[in-house]
Amino acid sequence: MPIRKLLCTLLKRGGYETVDFDNGAESLEWLGSNKAKAVLMDILLPDINGTELIQSVRALEQHKETVIVAVTGFAASHDREKFSELGFNGYLSKPINTTTFIEDIEAIIK
Repeated sequence: MPIRKLLCTLLKRGGYETVDFDNGAESLEWLGSNKAKAVLMDILLPDINGTELIQSVRALEQHKETVIVAVTGFAASHDREKFSELGFNGYLSKPINTTTFIEDIEAIIK
């Protein structure tokens, strides 16, 4: 099961509606005409790096204040600070703790 499907399943169980995409271009197209409460963004996407994609999302007027969470396998001690400087509101490292995932997301959103 791809990680995004697992995350969507966990979010749905937590009472959230989800939309997921195969790549950054599809997500950017959807975000261009829709408002999201939060975006979970993998850093390594097949077509664009999440650190580049966030700039495009933040450039959209309706997403300047949207909560965007980096989801990544990069887990070096300085990565949390680096992602914050890039405009991410939060950071979750893989592997995801499925037991605390919803709590972790809610802590970032609030």
